[in-house]
Amino acid sequence: MRINFDFADLEAFLVLIETRSFIAAARHLGTSQSALTRRIRKLEKSIDTELFERTTRSVRPTLAAKRLRARAQAMVGDARETMREMRDDTALFAFQNRTIVTIAAVPSAIARIVMPALGLFSTSSGGSRVRILDLLANDVVEAVGNGTADFGISSLPILEEQVVFEPLVEDRVVLAMPRGHPLAREESVKWDALSSHRLILPVQGSGNRALIDQALARSQSTPFWTYEVPRTSTALELVRAGLGIAPVPLCAIPMNEDLDLVKCELTNPDISRTIGLVTIKGATLTAAAKLLRDIIVDR
Repeated sequence: MRINFDFADLEAFLVLIETRSFIAAARHLGTSQSALTRRIRKLEKSIDTELFERTTRSVRPTLAAKRLRARAQAMVGDARETMREMRDDTALFAFQNRTIVTIAAVPSAIARIVMPALGLFSTSSGGSRVRILDLLANDVVEAVGNGTADFGISSLPILEEQVVFEPLVEDRVVLAMPRGHPLAREESVKWDALSSHRLILPVQGSGNRALIDQALARSQSTPFWTYEVPRTSTALELVRAGLGIAPVPLCAIPMNEDLDLVKCELTNPDISRTIGLVTIKGATLTAAAKLLRDIIVDR
């Protein structure tokens, strides 16, 4: 069988499957949408399979695209590794040690803010490695302030003088529940309606619990909880197990379809928090760290 595609076609495919947008993928690759479309069509023709379902509103990968993704990543990764191995071993060792990017993030911001950016970063960083520190909001600031992390992603923390907080998104609190739950078909639910259900809340002293308690205190509402947990990820696991329902930040819910989990809006009151970028005032990031930061900000 003759191979009629090249590594640039595979890179274009990997960026498009991460962004789900021809506009965003073309911008990331520094090319035109028409050139990107030609590469994708060339790849589809070469393997005689449609890779994306295109509508006026979205670009969705087909089953074939999902199967190709891991193999394409491996092929592109092997090609890059081969090129690196042809360099002097000493230079390679220094290269690998220079390109570790450390990012500190609150755990509930990782699923929808950090993880999608990592896919794009891996296709553009030339083999840079990423160390992720999942920390509480104020610990993110400390990690950035003392140089442990290049930058951070956090809800609004107590800021130190040399630290800059750049807002990225308003992250609203939504209700997560098992797919078969009685509230699962509702588009929105009022906080008062949760009193008759098993409720999973963050522990006292956590940032998310303080956010919820302050908002409900203003509305003179006091939720009765069944479970208290220290991490949002633990709350979601309890929800998936059918043990209750949980108010959680939207950013904590993975973007991919979860067959065991549904969500809806929580109202009266509406609760949200600001998620932002934490950096040191006047600090200069390495090229790899700047690339990852810019991808997060752009998304």
